[in-house]
Formats: sequence, C-alpha cells, structure tokens
Amino acid sequence: MLLTNGETASGALAQGPRWATEQVLSLAPDDASRKAGSRLGAAGPWSAAGCDASGAVWGLCKGSGSRPYQTVVDTTGPAYKCSCPSRKFPCKHALGLLLLWASDERSVRAGDAVPDWAEEWLSGRRGRAAGRDRAAAGSVTSAKSADPDAARRRAERRAERITAGATELEQRLADLLRGGLAAAEQSGYGVWEETAARMVDAQAPGLAARVRELGAIPGSGPGWPVRLLEECSLIHLLDCAWLGRERLPEPLAATVRTRVGLSSSADGPAVRDRWLVLAQYDSSDSKLTTRRIWLYGRESRRAALLLSFGAAGRPPQLALPVGLMIDAEVTAHPGSGPRAELGEQFTPPVAIDAPPPGGPCASAADVYGQALRDDPWLDSWPVTLTGVIPVPDGDGWQLVDADGGDALPVAPVALARPGLWKLVALAGGRPVTVFGEFGHRGFVPLTAWPADMSETVPLI
Repeated sequence: MLLTNGETASGALAQGPRWATEQVLSLAPDDASRKAGSRLGAAGPWSAAGCDASGAVWGLCKGSGSRPYQTVVDTTGPAYKCSCPSRKFPCKHALGLLLLWASDERSVRAGDAVPDWAEEWLSGRRGRAAGRDRAAAGSVTSAKSADPDAARRRAERRAERITAGATELEQRLADLLRGGLAAAEQSGYGVWEETAARMVDAQAPGLAARVRELGAIPGSGPGWPVRLLEECSLIHLLDCAWLGRERLPEPLAATVRTRVGLSSSADGPAVRDRWLVLAQYDSSDSKLTTRRIWLYGRESRRAALLLSFGAAGRPPQLALPVGLMIDAEVTAHPGSGPRAELGEQFTPPVAIDAPPPGGPCASAADVYGQALRDDPWLDSWPVTLTGVIPVPDGDGWQLVDADGGDALPVAPVALARPGLWKLVALAGGRPVTVFGEFGHRGFVPLTAWPADMSETVPLI
C-alpha cells in the first residue's frame, strides 16, 4: 500500500508534540480500519520503531507471514507507506503505528537513525515534492503562453450551453407552478431525473445536482410542499443570477459561476498562517466520496474549507488530524465562499493551543445571515459557540446559552450520530465550546472543547 497524501517538502525541524489518540483515529478511512488499527496500537506486534525530528515515524509490524510489514508515516503530510497489500489509506498498520507513537514514547523512541527502507521512501517523497514545485512553475509559464483566444471561445461556447439549460429549467419550473405543487407527487422522480440529465448535457452540473434534490422532495414527509417551493425559489434565483451575471458584482458573479458548476482554480494570494484543523468528515453518493476539512487561521481570523474527492467506496487522499495546528499556506478559490487549497506546510503539526474565538447563539445567526448576503444558496456556515449547554428539547436537542438568553436547535442530521451523545457526556450539564456548521436546518456539532480547554474532542 502506498499513499502520498498532501505531499509537501519538509526539512529537519524540531520534533513536535505527539498526537492524541482521537487525532490519530480521525484519520481512519472507516470504522473497520479504526477498530483494526486500535488492536495494533500496543507494543506487542511492533519492533524497530522510531521517529525523528523531520516528522517521520517508522516500525516493523509482525503479520501472518514470515516477514514483518514495513510501515512508515510522514506526519507533516500526513502520508503513509506500508508493505502490506491493503488498499485503504491509511491502513491498519499505519494507524496502529501512529497510535503506538502517540501513547508510548518508550516503544517509539525519538532520535534513532532512519532505516534504509524508510529513508528511501521519505527521500523519494521530498524529491517528488520538489519536482512538483518545478512543474507548477512550468505550468504557469505554459498557461501564459497558451492561446487565450481559443480558451475564450471554449468558455463562450460552454456559457451558451449553460444559458440554454437555465432557460429550459425556468420553463420546467413555470410548468410545475402552473400545474400546482400537488401534481409533483403524482408525476414521480423520473421527470426530474430527465431534467437533471438535460442540465448535465448543458454542462451545468451544479444545476443538475439541485434538480435531483428537488425531485426527491415530493412525498418526503410532512411539509414537503413548503420545502419544494423553497427549493424552486432558490433554483429560480440561481437561473436568474446566471442569466443576468454581467450585471452582478464580481464576487457574486464568481459565486454564481461556482453554483452552476463551473470549476475554478485557487488563484488568490497564498495566506501563510497557523491553521487550526477543526473538523474532518466524509459524505458519499453512488459515484463519489467527498471529504470536508475545516481550518481556521489564527492570525488571519478566517475559515477555510478544503475539499478532497475519492471514487465511491474509497477514501479521499487528503487527511488532517483534528485538533492540530499547522503552519502552512492556504490559497482561496474565487467567490465569497470559504473553499481553499492547502499549499506548503513549513513545520510539523502541533496541538491546538486554544479553540477559535466564538460567541453566543445569537452571533451564529448573525454570521450566517451575513454569509447569505454574499451567497444566497448557502446551506450552512462555520461558527464557534462559546458557553453553551446541550439540553433536550422534545424529540430533539438544542444548544442553550449558559445565561439562558438564546438557543439553537441541533440539526436533524446530527440527532442520530453518536457525536451528539459524546457532546452531552463532555458537557455534563456545564458550558462547553462547540465548533460546527449552522444553517437553516439547525446546528451540526463537529468539534467540542470542555470548560478547561484541556482537549479537542471530534464529534464526527
């Protein structure tokens, strides 16, 4: 098994603090790997384990064969290599090695010489990182020398196809409203899947995704006509924004281009900061696994969302342990959203010294409202709540200000997750600090800190 997650060059730097067990387990691609890695987190199966100041951790793990598995991890990536046949990244051996490194300094000693088999991979990683830097510099030069007229013509042809698709979608929405929302339940999902396919043909995958979501609403439970009308309104707004994009301010126009499905590259200035890794979670459909990683810049005081993708059933490559802080460069995508790309990392990660600044429940609504002004199609926005207590509320839960002033409902999607009960246990009826996503469906808790700020606790 070989993986190069977030490969970046790293020099010989002071050994950072070892990670916590929760931070290691947050890297596991699935529950099975988490359990299998935990069983290998003891000293028994390991030999010749060590670590050095550059962030490398290595060891030999006894397996079922005559030769032990050679496992090495670069914690600055993180990135992993193991001689086992597993196709999971990281495999159970890499997870077990990191768990042993995190909990037993005697078994994984610092300062030992790197064995040849580990050094070969580490040196190759650094060489490839340097090569990518040179290739990136060359690609910039190549892009500047490419035919700008040909690129402009391709962009114009695609814009024309999207305009035709948006116009057709407007007609479909008008037909739906003219016939009445109740008819949507009888017509079935097929008509919307056909419309979504037409949007794909128009090279507008963002519109196609919203149409599929629209088609799943009729008959989805009490109040579905209201939800259907809301989604129709948002799609109509996006269609009108695209058709009148020349009159929009550039940041909003960039957001509209992204929402209809036009891809963009991270072309903003690179921001070097101490970035807090606040949350990481995956979502999947039949074709794709999407990983979302939330960062917060300690000095820039801005949030950044890293996205990584993998084929269905396979975890994405990029993985960062929750609760660590990385000295790195981050480059934003165009538009008003927080999406960004992770660039060079300069030092090994260290533990978060304090959670990001936050506020009471009312501040979350204010922040989300301001974000909606720039992106009306935004489902949620990252916020940090301070001094809140989770309390039951009928069949659900809510987060209440410790002074009893305001409360936010916990989103339905979070009610069935074990992380909610972890949050309740962590609070024990006392105020806690919680990071999560707040939107029109409620608050989704992702990470929490107890009152003494002694640890960072992932909730998902």
